[in-house]
Amino acid sequence: MQNSDAMALSAALLAAAGGLTQRIHEGVAARGFADLRPAHGFAFARLAPGGASVTELAAHLGVTKQAASQLVDEVVRKGYAERRPHPGDARARLVVLTERGRACTRAAEEVAAEVVGEWAELLGEQGLYVLRDALARIAPYGPVRPAW
Repeated sequence: MQNSDAMALSAALLAAAGGLTQRIHEGVAARGFADLRPAHGFAFARLAPGGASVTELAAHLGVTKQAASQLVDEVVRKGYAERRPHPGDARARLVVLTERGRACTRAAEEVAAEVVGEWAELLGEQGLYVLRDALARIAPYGPVRPAW
């Protein structure tokens, strides 16, 4: 692959990811969660399965513990998450989504499904599965995080 082709592929992947992030953000805002930024969604993705400590969230987002703590303070203040005693570490607190946070996460999932549905119209179902499988081979591990 020529350098120009590699740059075109890189640009297309970044545009697709950025467009998806923007569409999810706009859709979530339209569903009543307009007080959030895309970075909150990346944090919610880590918190949704069962919560996380601030340290774990910082690692997921690729930020300092202080930055993650500020983000947690913000989503707690807005009612999307709460701090609980950490079941495995008496020194740490577990940050978990509230019902409002889970509702926001469900809204994001709905919007993502709408966008992917549009991609399926363009690529066909089989093409969408090929894309998914190829991307999973290229980037099989690691958290999805914002580009700061």
